[in-house]
Amino acid sequence: MTNGGEVRAALALERHFLTTAEAADYLRLKRRTLEDMRVTGNGPRYYKMGPGRMSRVVYRMVDLENWVEKYAFASTSEY
Repeated sequence: MTNGGEVRAALALERHFLTTAEAADYLRLKRRTLEDMRVTGNGPRYYKMGPGRMSRVVYRMVDLENWVEKYAFASTSEY
């Protein structure tokens, strides 16, 4: 995570909604990875702020945490 990314992530913890860049920093993924996951449907839940294709995409921290928990394992035999 870059220094700018750390600042965005710290600020995002104080807000209810996170931008794609903030969510990617929090998850330590590339922004493009989250965008690709939205297309394939295997990423965290997201919200569109307004109608149409060009509306802003945001994430809630709770949804990011729930998505991460889906991939928590205690042993390699679990997956």
